[in-house]
Amino acid sequence: MFYISTFFQYVSQYLKTRLQYRANLVVEILSDFLFQGVNLVFILVVFGHTQLLNGWSREEIIFIYGFFLVPFALFTSFFNIWDFNERYIVKGEMDRILTRPIHSLFQIVLERMELESLFGGVTGIAIMSYAAYQLELAFHWYDVVIFILFVIGGALVYAGIFIMIASIGFWSDARTSIMPMMYNIGNYGRYPVDIYNKVIRYILTWILPFAFVGVYPAAYFLKRTEWYGYSFITPIIGILFFVLAVVIWNIGVKKYRGAGN
Repeated sequence: MFYISTFFQYVSQYLKTRLQYRANLVVEILSDFLFQGVNLVFILVVFGHTQLLNGWSREEIIFIYGFFLVPFALFTSFFNIWDFNERYIVKGEMDRILTRPIHSLFQIVLERMELESLFGGVTGIAIMSYAAYQLELAFHWYDVVIFILFVIGGALVYAGIFIMIASIGFWSDARTSIMPMMYNIGNYGRYPVDIYNKVIRYILTWILPFAFVGVYPAAYFLKRTEWYGYSFITPIIGILFFVLAVVIWNIGVKKYRGAGN
């Protein structure tokens, strides 16, 4: 209850702060929509030269992209830790975090959250709805529950991977980071894994399981029965990677030496 109460207090203060500069907030939201629109245009350009992509239609690819945006929005809203090494390790702000009687990762999540990124999820649902209408997909009442579970699972996959990468900073305080490269690799999860070769497919499934953020869970709603097994283990993969990330984080905190010169 203490953590839940703290979370909502942070959210309340965050909203008050952001609403003080409404124009800034609107510009950021519009920029996010524009960025997502550019990615969607890229998909349309690709399908301007072909009708199918290894058996996947344009609307199916668009649906996968829309689904991907929902867990990704959840991730970017609460796990915005791309600059963890630079800000908390190199600049020594981790020392401040460790003086407080609350879990260090939870504090950083609260400090770095960007709730306006949740609008990306709204865009994703709108894109999914358009694609589902074009594909004439039928849904059941329990699909809402499955959708929520898949979204949470996908967000936890992203969070787990990037928390593990951020944890490297506890052992190496170099200013260089592999975060940008990993963000680019994560984009491969927007597309069906069977368009890649076997090595990349294996990596995106079991080593860096970004496929569980987009194509695998989306395959369930697209009635792609050959992928159902992967679809339903999405929450399990998410929980496993997130728990592993927290364990590595806790070990890293114990190894942290503090800021120095």
